[in-house]
Amino acid sequence: MSSTRKQAYQDVLQRKPQPIEKISKVSDLFGENVFHLEVMREYLPDEAYKSIKAAISNGTRIDRRVADMVATAMKDWALTKGATHYTHWFQPLTGATAEKHDAFFKPVGPGRAIEQFSGDLLIQQEPDASSFPNGGIRNTFEARGYTAWDPSSPAFIISNTLCIPTIFIAYTGEALDYKMPLLKALNEVDKAAVDVCKYFDKNVSKVTATLGWEQEYFLIDKALYNARPDLMMTGRVLFGHAPAKGQQMDDHYFGSIPERVTSFMREFEREAIRLGIPVTTRHNEVAPNQFECAPIFEECNLANDHNLLLMDIMEKIARKHDFRVVLHEKPFAGLNGSGKHNNWSLATDTGVNLLAPGKNPKSNLQFLTFFVNTIKAIFDNADLLRASIASATNDHRLGANEAPPAIISVFIGSQLTKVLDNLENNIKAGKMTPEDKTELKLNIGKIPQILLDNTDRNRTSPFAFTGNKFEFRAVGSTANCAQPMIVLNTIMANQLKKFKTSVDTRIAKGSSKDEAILKELQQLIKDSKNIRFEGNGYGDEWVKEAEKRGLSNHKDTATALKIWSDKKVHDLFESLNVLTAREIEARQEIEFEKYVMKLQIEARLIGDLTQNHIIPAAIEYQNRLIKNVQGLKDVLGKDANTASSVQLQLLKDISMHMNKMQDASKIMLENRKKANKIEDIEKRAEAYRDTVKVHFDEIAYHANKLEIYIDDELWPFPKLREMLFTR
Repeated sequence: MSSTRKQAYQDVLQRKPQPIEKISKVSDLFGENVFHLEVMREYLPDEAYKSIKAAISNGTRIDRRVADMVATAMKDWALTKGATHYTHWFQPLTGATAEKHDAFFKPVGPGRAIEQFSGDLLIQQEPDASSFPNGGIRNTFEARGYTAWDPSSPAFIISNTLCIPTIFIAYTGEALDYKMPLLKALNEVDKAAVDVCKYFDKNVSKVTATLGWEQEYFLIDKALYNARPDLMMTGRVLFGHAPAKGQQMDDHYFGSIPERVTSFMREFEREAIRLGIPVTTRHNEVAPNQFECAPIFEECNLANDHNLLLMDIMEKIARKHDFRVVLHEKPFAGLNGSGKHNNWSLATDTGVNLLAPGKNPKSNLQFLTFFVNTIKAIFDNADLLRASIASATNDHRLGANEAPPAIISVFIGSQLTKVLDNLENNIKAGKMTPEDKTELKLNIGKIPQILLDNTDRNRTSPFAFTGNKFEFRAVGSTANCAQPMIVLNTIMANQLKKFKTSVDTRIAKGSSKDEAILKELQQLIKDSKNIRFEGNGYGDEWVKEAEKRGLSNHKDTATALKIWSDKKVHDLFESLNVLTAREIEARQEIEFEKYVMKLQIEARLIGDLTQNHIIPAAIEYQNRLIKNVQGLKDVLGKDANTASSVQLQLLKDISMHMNKMQDASKIMLENRKKANKIEDIEKRAEAYRDTVKVHFDEIAYHANKLEIYIDDELWPFPKLREMLFTR
């Protein structure tokens, strides 16, 4: 074992579970570091409290006078929690969060100072916009950008800093983040859904999109992690021979959680609870050292903030426990990767989940209305939904017999399939008779009885109905949930608006309300039937069947991202005021750049590790073999060739793998140089995919073979069996 590996392994063996604080009840901690409404009620005058509550509920504007009151209250509350600084916490297009800390402290004279925080500082700040991804919206020399307070997501305290969730926009007004378009999309789906709800309940005045995410991740001991440059720099292992035991025994899934891991989980969960993140679930996942956590669902914008916050907390707490969290979608070849299932639904302010069947025909017709419209929205915008979860890292996972395929389809289960088929076929042309209406109402009224665990879940479906919500399973573990949620809520808003127009037109032509709704649903069911699939999404048969149905199969990010150039996509987002054409073009360029940069980093690391680590280790081992063969000749003379046949074959095999690895690396390097000269970012991404990335697996194959041949003492990196089976 090399000295680096040996030291890392010794460090691991000395690890012990970290003790954490003892508390009586976890529920007592919930939200204690959050400036939520109950805290506001205590710290704010009644006028300011009502104003902020209206802003949260209805999006009404907060005037500067109220903002000053809120800022003072926030500061006073934060000081009681030991806060010394404040920051605008935002989500630039890097995919991570960003923050710039400023002190409350302000000198006011010789030897005198106060803690100060005003409404102006609460509402708006000016971070440098030039150094964040902007897709050409800003020139490098144009630095001005603004963060603006989002009152709908409460402020919170981390490490003595008051964090204020904000949007991030350019000086010229374009969104440079994920939050601003998400808020716009949520506003649009609210308005469109309320209009449709009025057909069923006049009391509905607000519809909220809800999100429940499930975060998968790996835990690796920090000493082993730090000894793997590829894992540190790219989030995944670029080389590594598969261990004899992987996940084939299925013994890790839902197994007993190791003590060190439990200690880590308990601490990060408590920190999450303090920040109002309702984390309730933890368990071992399929692959060794893979785990999952999940919260109770929340309003979509808040849930997204909480997911980003949780990923940050996990990283910090993991370091305290001598772990590193690995969020990459596919950190280890041959083992299951990690996703972030997005469970999405719509809820009214009257307490109704619009994607949950009701107790009578009226409520079930409402359920079918939103259910069928969701399926139609997915059918019309499948390519856009695929693009929303596209990344170089997720490309490794999608369709890899562990995650949904790149083909977007919808699973609804056999019983709901029968319901939709009956609805599609049993509505007659022309005006419906009272008998027709009665029969349909009786059938629709049975839905609650047949939906109780009536069908198995389909883990191969990218977009599956799971009883009272849709589960978007194709989202990657590193993703910002906002990107798919922007798309999903926008296309749903657009579809509901079209549905409302069509139903109103039918009513204007003489149909009753229920008849108009049913006939429009019948048409939508027919139009969107091809997107529904109940079978095995992993099979080759589905690829062929999907092609017959006209469904796209965008296997890689460079292909999937092209949809953002489509004029129909621009028209869709502009018509709903979610994104402008310029903002869409900028985001597409940024995603292409991310794709290229990730592949570029991996290519450079592959070259570095093969030349500076693997080949030198191989040569050193060959030198030992040569010395051994020479010694045998000295001792055995003519019998040495027979006695050293194993060594001689090893020398040949090692040389062969080194040469092939070197040849592929040289070709990859030359192709990378050529690709870097391509100015058009889309074509550069295609060049990296077609001429650079294609060599990764070949080089890894030869490197992994060398790992088997070379003396374990000389191998420079921790092996997968060490990283995955050492607690």
